[in-house]
Amino acid sequence: MTAITNTVKLHRELGLCSAICLIVNVMIGSGIFISAGNVLKNTGSVAMCLVMWTSCGMVSLLGALSYAELAGVVQKSGGNFMFYRTAYGDIHKFWGPLPSFVYSFMTILYTRPTEMVISTMTFAEYSVRPIGLWLSLQPDTEAVLKKTLTLAAICTITMINYMSVKYFVKVQFAATVSKIAACLIIVGSGLHQLYLGNTQTLATGFEGTSLTVSTLPIALYSGLWAFDGWGSSTMALEEIKNPQRNILLSYILAVPSVTIIYVLMNVSYFTVLTKSEMVSSSAVAVTFGNHALGMFKFIVPLGVAISTFGSALATQFETTRLCYAASREGQMLEVFSYISVKRLTPVPAVLLQGILALLFCLASKNIITLIEFVSFLVWIFYGCSMTALLVMRFTKKDVKRPFKVPIIIPIFVLAMSVMLFLTPIITRGKPQFLYALVFILFAVVVYIPFVYQKKRLSIVDYLTEATKNCLGVVPPEKDDPHLPAAENNLEK
Repeated sequence: MTAITNTVKLHRELGLCSAICLIVNVMIGSGIFISAGNVLKNTGSVAMCLVMWTSCGMVSLLGALSYAELAGVVQKSGGNFMFYRTAYGDIHKFWGPLPSFVYSFMTILYTRPTEMVISTMTFAEYSVRPIGLWLSLQPDTEAVLKKTLTLAAICTITMINYMSVKYFVKVQFAATVSKIAACLIIVGSGLHQLYLGNTQTLATGFEGTSLTVSTLPIALYSGLWAFDGWGSSTMALEEIKNPQRNILLSYILAVPSVTIIYVLMNVSYFTVLTKSEMVSSSAVAVTFGNHALGMFKFIVPLGVAISTFGSALATQFETTRLCYAASREGQMLEVFSYISVKRLTPVPAVLLQGILALLFCLASKNIITLIEFVSFLVWIFYGCSMTALLVMRFTKKDVKRPFKVPIIIPIFVLAMSVMLFLTPIITRGKPQFLYALVFILFAVVVYIPFVYQKKRLSIVDYLTEATKNCLGVVPPEKDDPHLPAAENNLEK
């Protein structure tokens, strides 16, 4: 007789294919479909635009390789949070835990819910636009329909991540295949246009280049936004099978592939669209499809809708794992590390992300402003991760590293993050950058009483108990450090 004991913790359900799908799903979201025009606007020329997309892919790959080394040292879920926790945690009683708290606070409460809203808003934009043109809807009616569909998408995504990891993996795989197919249709159509000799826009080359010190970071933000998500697999490191091998392979296979797809998609756009059409279009891929695909133009908005839905799904998944890790380490409310006994998912963390995304959706309007806000914050934290890698080269030099990058790589990525942080503040002074700094300051204010001084409000215990009873969740069981990790214990 075989007795099966399911340990109440997150299980290793993700293989190499799933890890690649997670990265691709987060990376190929709304960015390539909505920010292509903004990259062109801030570079000024076709050739410089393509150079910018290629450069963003190279920077992302260098960052991803650095993350592969960090994952080999830390070996815990949580991505940047655990990198900071490991590198800085023991340096000083006050300053040591501060970076990891600020990161988790900002990411869980601001940046990731905002990214999810951007993706679901793009999903609604591409889903409703063909319907609006077909039915000749009034702008106000179309706007209400878009908002409703965005809210419905957020609720659906939250339900999928609530149900089970296996269900998430199946939906994620289907979304990844669909979005890659949509991208390849655009690329194939573009190559056909090249065969037909439609190279008028591409032939302009570097003509009109207007890249300056002030426009460079904005162009990079738009391009790098499309690549953001290359660090996704480290968020769920404890759920990836053979992570020492699969983390590195997932980066090597996913990031260059996405870079090639993005560059070819931009080449395709330029085969049928003029520079002015690219800059003025809020849905570049749909505009391309209307020009190049004829009666099959519906394929593009359908593919983009699936793409952005999958991206939002993966974004919420990885953020709930960060919330789980931060709560387990005592830097968020403990209840957000609790796991459903029945579903083996971090249900409180999933519901928190769903609620925050709904609130951000109701309050948000301009997608480009949201992208600049999120990109500004994200690259501050990428820079901190590169610093963490450099610190651990000295403080943990005896730790065995399955993979080690040349030291110049994290230094270069750190320099990029410093440039992306300082340049827009000095040259542009847009309010979204100042809001980001205010939110960081607010996180520090919260940190002092609730993390450093460990003050606890009496209502927290009541809410924790109520959540346990309502959702059927319990604290995760800890592994015996003397035993190998296992998902299920099978005993005869």
